Amino acid sequence: MCKEESDLIRVTVTFIDPSNPDPAPPSHLVPERWSCIAFEQALIMDTKTLAKLSKAADPASSSLAVYYDEKGKLYIWGMIDQAMHYQNFLNYESDTGSEQPGLFQVSVSDIGTLHVLFDYELLATLKQNILVKRYLDVLTIGPISKILRKNAEFLKVNLREYLEKEHPNEQYAEWEDFLDGLWIQTFSRLLLKIQNYQHGGAILLADDSADLDVKYRIHYERLTLAMVAHAKAAVDNFVSENTIEGGMHTGKRTISKELYLRESASFYNKKGTADEIKGAIDFIASQSCVDGVVLFNRSMVTNGFGAVLRAKKMPRKIFVSTTATATPKSLEAHDPRYYGTRHRSMIAYCWNHPTALGLVISQDGDIRAFSKIEDKLIMWENIKTQQYLTNRSQNRKK
Repeated sequence: MCKEESDLIRVTVTFIDPSNPDPAPPSHLVPERWSCIAFEQALIMDTKTLAKLSKAADPASSSLAVYYDEKGKLYIWGMIDQAMHYQNFLNYESDTGSEQPGLFQVSVSDIGTLHVLFDYELLATLKQNILVKRYLDVLTIGPISKILRKNAEFLKVNLREYLEKEHPNEQYAEWEDFLDGLWIQTFSRLLLKIQNYQHGGAILLADDSADLDVKYRIHYERLTLAMVAHAKAAVDNFVSENTIEGGMHTGKRTISKELYLRESASFYNKKGTADEIKGAIDFIASQSCVDGVVLFNRSMVTNGFGAVLRAKKMPRKIFVSTTATATPKSLEAHDPRYYGTRHRSMIAYCWNHPTALGLVISQDGDIRAFSKIEDKLIMWENIKTQQYLTNRSQNRKK
C-alpha cells in the first residue's frame, strides 16, 4: 500500500529455490531464456526492502527471486532477467511465450492490487480486499465477441478478394480464425495501452453521431488499413515458406532467386505492418488521455476524441453479468445511480443506442463494457485483456 519516492510500487516476485533454480532445463536453450543473478548477501523480504528494490526491478524487464529459510521467513536472494519476453506475450506483442522460472509469480501492479500467476495462468487477483478468481473473456466469446467479429467484416472482405486474386489455392475459411484473432488482439492491445496510462478513458463503437458532441473530429483509418496489409503479408509469407518447404521435401537442394526474394520481402513486410499496427495503437490510445470518449465506427476507424455523450434517458436498472455469455442466470440487477459520471453517461448512451458498444477504463485500470441486449442494458466487468493461458494449454503449446 506504500509508495517509493512518491511513485506507485510495481514489482514482480518469483518464488524460486536458490539451491536449485533450474531443476528441469529444456534440451535446447534459446538465447533469450531467463537467468538468475544472485545478490552477494540475501535480504529480508519486508515492506521497506521490497519498496526500495522495486525501483530497480521494473516488472517489464525483471523480477525479484524470493524463497524461505528454515524458519519459514521469506527473503530476497537475487533477480531474474529477460522478463520482457513474458510481458510481450501477455500483451499480444509477441506470438511465442517464453519459459517461466520458479514455482509461481506474484505481481504488484497498483495500490493494494496483487496478481498471482502460475506460468501463464492467472490464478487470482486481489484488489483491495476483493478477490477476483476469474476474468471474463468477453472479447472471444459471448455478445461482445459477436459484435467485434461482425465489425471485422471490412478486413475479411479485403482478404477474401486478395486470396481470390493472388493466391487462388488458399482457402479463405482456413484464414478466417486468423483474421478474427488479429482483430480481437488489436482491440485488446488498445485497451491495455489505455490502461497503462492510468488516466482513465472510454471507447465507443457507434453507427452515427447522434447524442454526441465530438470536440476533436478526425478521420484516422490507418489502424484498419494496417491490419489489412498485415493479413495480406501474413498470407504471402505463409505461401512462400510453404513453397520452399515443399520443394525441400521433394528433394530439391536449391531454391530460385525469385522465390527467395519473395519469401524475404514478405517476411519483412509482415514485420513492418506489425510495427505499423503497434504505432497506430499507440497513436489512438494517447487520445484517451483527453477527457471524453474516443469514437470509432464499425471498421475501427477513429472519427474523433474528447467526445461528450449527450443521451440523458437512463434505465431503471442495469444488469451486471458474471459470465461472458450473459446468460439469464448470470445477471444481477444494479442501480445505475451507484456508478460515477463517466459510467452513467455510457450507460445512458448505450441504452438509447442499442447497436452501440461502450467500454470505460477507470484510472485504477478496471475495464467495464456496456451493450443493450434485447431489453436489458448489460454491463461486464473484470474483463480479460491479456493473453493468459491455462497451464495445460501452455504445456500443449510447448
